[in-house]
Amino acid sequence: MSGRAAENAIEARAPRETVELFGHENAEAALLAAYRSGRIPHAWLIGGPQGIGKATLAYRMARFVLAHPDPAAAEVQAATTLAVDAAHPVARRIAGGSHGSLLTLERTANDKGVKRTVITVAETRETIGFFGSTAAAEGWRVCIVDTVDELNANAANALLKILEEPPQRSLFLLISHAPARVLATIQSRCRKLPLRSLSPENVARAVAASAGIGVDAPGLKEAAAAAEGSVARALTLLGGDALGLHQRTLELLERLPQVDQRALHALGDALGGYDRTAVAAFMDTVDRWMSERLKVPDANANLPRLARLAEVWEKVTHAARDTEAFNLERKPLVFSVFGLLADVARFPRP
Repeated sequence: MSGRAAENAIEARAPRETVELFGHENAEAALLAAYRSGRIPHAWLIGGPQGIGKATLAYRMARFVLAHPDPAAAEVQAATTLAVDAAHPVARRIAGGSHGSLLTLERTANDKGVKRTVITVAETRETIGFFGSTAAAEGWRVCIVDTVDELNANAANALLKILEEPPQRSLFLLISHAPARVLATIQSRCRKLPLRSLSPENVARAVAASAGIGVDAPGLKEAAAAAEGSVARALTLLGGDALGLHQRTLELLERLPQVDQRALHALGDALGGYDRTAVAAFMDTVDRWMSERLKVPDANANLPRLARLAEVWEKVTHAARDTEAFNLERKPLVFSVFGLLADVARFPRP
């Protein structure tokens, strides 16, 4: 990371460490009501745009269940939220990744230290041993899948087998950025809990709480307004010169299929040789631009264009991951991305 970006980058707490939740009161109330009833569904599919607090809500629910294992207990029946104090022993163990009754499935690094692009079947099969072991003192076992979108085919099938015959006092919290694309058989075994993008005010509050900064911190209001409801996006835009890079990238994207070679050179230079914060802002803007173009009233209106866009999206994503994983120069990534997008932008929009 360049000196300037490193100096200005915003460090945020991970979802497992975050006890505050903003803007999802209805979803939280649904989880609490289901738990208090004593008949809570064993699996939940928590869906919504990336970076809006889905994982934070999942860990908040896991924290509450493991801290209050009896749904009929007076403190559970009297609770109005899923809040658990950060100083609670359960909260401390979850934050440290050491709670024996919580399993998280997520992408891990391979033997070369590079983060995998999917959650593997071997990792998913850990749930068999996890749920098959003797019940913990807390009485519940909770599995968070972050995200179910990243399960490969074999991993998804392995998870499905456990969801079909869930152990007693088990709770699965599946996170998805695109719940409609989740395997239909997995969807059918989950209670769906959709989350909406946050308001700019709630984005700002969540960023301030997560990063330990004031709500009047420089650039926070502007980043929250440009983040389109995503806390993760606002945090990215606050890093270094990311907000300016976001605007420059967006302007070039809106000109497609026209490509300004000099402007791309300048953008590549602005990203820096190895500035990960800047690249994150660049790729986030590209992802949002592509996502908007996949949203059409009639999915059959222009199937060749949508198919090409999906193909390009996959190529762009892989190129970005390779660039980050192997710490490659950023300018070739910029030219590759805009070359691919210029091609797909030539298709007429429906």
